[in-house]
Amino acid sequence: MARDSLSSEVHWRDDIASLVFAVTGHGAICAVHRGAFRTLLGAEPTPQACLGYFQRFELAFRAAAASKIARRGILPGTSLHLTSRDIARKLLQDAQIADGE
Repeated sequence: MARDSLSSEVHWRDDIASLVFAVTGHGAICAVHRGAFRTLLGAEPTPQACLGYFQRFELAFRAAAASKIARRGILPGTSLHLTSRDIARKLLQDAQIADGE
């Protein structure tokens, strides 16, 4: 699958110690705090490690954001954040689908 143009908008913000990315069709950003990456990576993450993890699992991050928006009824233009649980849920779901479960 080709990367969409929003991939270039993913970046690290030191002021909030978070990776941020634009949510397609929502008109807002989604932030993932360093603490969430600490849980996902099992180590103290660097900004570069967080960006690399996002690139590796970008579809799961975007699916987690869409799911949270739908589940919580987050209005368009309202920024949100993902927890490690939000992301892990999508990663587990993707793994189960890949395994045919």
